[in-house]
Amino acid sequence: MRKSRRANLAFVAGSAVVAMVIAACGSSSGGGSTSGSGSSPSASASGSSSAALTASAPGITPTSILIGSHQPLTGVAAPGYSEIAPASNAYFQYVNANGGIFGRKIQYKYLNDQYNPTDTSTVVHQLVLQDSVYAIFDGLGTPTHLAVTQFLNSQKVPDVFVASGCNCWNNVSQLPETTGWQLNYIREGKILGNYVKAHFKGKKVGVFYQDDEFGQDGLKGLEYEIPKGSLVTANYNPANTNIGAQVAALKAGGAQVVVSFTVPAFTALLQLTALKLQFKPQLVVSDVGSDPTTLGGLLATFGKNKKLSALTNGIITDGYLPSLGDASNTWIALYKKVMSQYAPKLPIDGNTEYGFGVAYTFVQAMLKAGQNPTRADLLTAIQGGLPQGPAVAPYAFSATDHDGVTGAYMAIIKNGALVQKGPVLVTDTSPTGGITPYTTAQPPAPASGIPSP
Repeated sequence: MRKSRRANLAFVAGSAVVAMVIAACGSSSGGGSTSGSGSSPSASASGSSSAALTASAPGITPTSILIGSHQPLTGVAAPGYSEIAPASNAYFQYVNANGGIFGRKIQYKYLNDQYNPTDTSTVVHQLVLQDSVYAIFDGLGTPTHLAVTQFLNSQKVPDVFVASGCNCWNNVSQLPETTGWQLNYIREGKILGNYVKAHFKGKKVGVFYQDDEFGQDGLKGLEYEIPKGSLVTANYNPANTNIGAQVAALKAGGAQVVVSFTVPAFTALLQLTALKLQFKPQLVVSDVGSDPTTLGGLLATFGKNKKLSALTNGIITDGYLPSLGDASNTWIALYKKVMSQYAPKLPIDGNTEYGFGVAYTFVQAMLKAGQNPTRADLLTAIQGGLPQGPAVAPYAFSATDHDGVTGAYMAIIKNGALVQKGPVLVTDTSPTGGITPYTTAQPPAPASGIPSP
């Protein structure tokens, strides 16, 4: 079996990998926009209202709310990530069918940027200047979204819940319109580093990271817990799929544990390249690149062997949303209900769970923003604080903090699911801030599936 796997890994080097990455990315359309079916404008998700609904801001009419996003529907980041926006749209359709936002239906238009910052700028300018969206919601990617934050803030367009844990979104003075949502990469690096420090004492630790704010923030958090001088590091450019030299350097450096801040395609390439080099470190992978379903599929595709999907077993990771294996969790039940009704062809995995979770949070914010919200009202609602919802830890949102989820639990992948190891841990982004258990139970999902205003 081991010999057969190494033979298959001949396909991981050179141009063949590029072809396989492109093949794995699918052929999604350039965008999506669905308003679903809902009740009359006089009804709402939070109850009936007699107040007249007006065109209170760009993108808002008496009957609809138009929001937009940039997403990697094709390209190197598409595997897994191309599912996120359709999953968010599934929840929006669910809300629309149950009264909408004070009677208004959410229309979600997401355009393909191929994880290319130049394309991101083009599609976001279209959404704002031509389509007049109310807000940009969950724009995906650190290098891509950095290309448009200045534009969005100059236009005073709400730029909410960026699909990236970059610490750069929490910059209230310079980017007042921008907020994060998911666990910040510095926080995540600290939590992962804390685990490695406690469980792999005396082991040589390597780090493989994307060479931009994503990987650099993760590395920074890790170094807060593990001395920088003791780490063996290697980075990659997402435009170059040949990572043989970097993996060889980690092996030569004696790394016994490798912490990886990678998108799913590069987590798979890391594993397959390591297998080819007979390099067998314990992998500790950030949440961004560890979804078992996505990663297993990429391993099988890139290695041309379905059995390679089993390489996900034993990966250590973290989670800030409930494990899909937790059948008793009411948020998982709601998520699966929404997916079965409005996106039955999408997989049940960490990416679609993310899409559901961030969409739920957006609906929370919109209901709190009021019946006839201006653009400023949405930011005011978020800064006033939002209930925890589907996340396992509270949000940091305030007038001086635009960070999102503040903690996560550690987990190990077994048979395609996360198995939680220990309590939820919360921390901050400082080098000295503690990493402490969060013992408050997660609030249950509302029976209606719709948040209260």
